[in-house]
Amino acid sequence: MKILLLLIPVFAFILNIFGLMRLIPPYITVPLLFLTIYFTVYFFNHKKQFKGFQKATIR
Repeated sequence: MKILLLLIPVFAFILNIFGLMRLIPPYITVPLLFLTIYFTVYFFNHKKQFKGFQKATIR
């Protein structure tokens, strides 16, 4: 999964280079690059975090 999260932004960056060369419309490649970078950073930073102790409930 982590390898995929690293390969998708690289692929989007290459597509963005093609967009800068006007081979692909840039209005498609720029949001794609932004979204892939955003989700990659989100998934690497959103790990399991300690959220405090849960209050014990008696049933």
